Amino acid sequence: MTIIQETFSSNTNSRKAYEITAEVQKLVANSDIQNGLCHLFIQHTSASLMLCENADPDVRTDLETFMQSIVPDGDPMFCHTTEGVDDMPAHVRTLITNVSLTIPIASSCCQLGAWQGIYLWEHRTSSHNRKVIVTLHGD
Repeated sequence: MTIIQETFSSNTNSRKAYEITAEVQKLVANSDIQNGLCHLFIQHTSASLMLCENADPDVRTDLETFMQSIVPDGDPMFCHTTEGVDDMPAHVRTLITNVSLTIPIASSCCQLGAWQGIYLWEHRTSSHNRKVIVTLHGD
């Protein structure tokens, strides 16, 4: 059993989903792991990870529209606004989505479905540098 752990950074410039599939697949391909698991963890409380359709960008637009409808910026019920009106909504968005993903590896490649991509979903409206820990384990 081999375990490899690396961290990579991704710069965001606004609230949206950023595809990180290529970065993850490259780490897996460059590892010695043929079969196993790829675990991803984002080290932030206002961004998340998701597996999402990668063919039609309208899917990600619709997800953002839905999220805005259930956790709108500037909602008066939130008192935590230290970094702006999107501060607490970003934390709520992270809590109801995923901060980690686990994907099977076969033949040194993440076994994603035909229309799946790996995304970092930025929940803040301003620029951030996000860190994702990738842990690979297998044979």
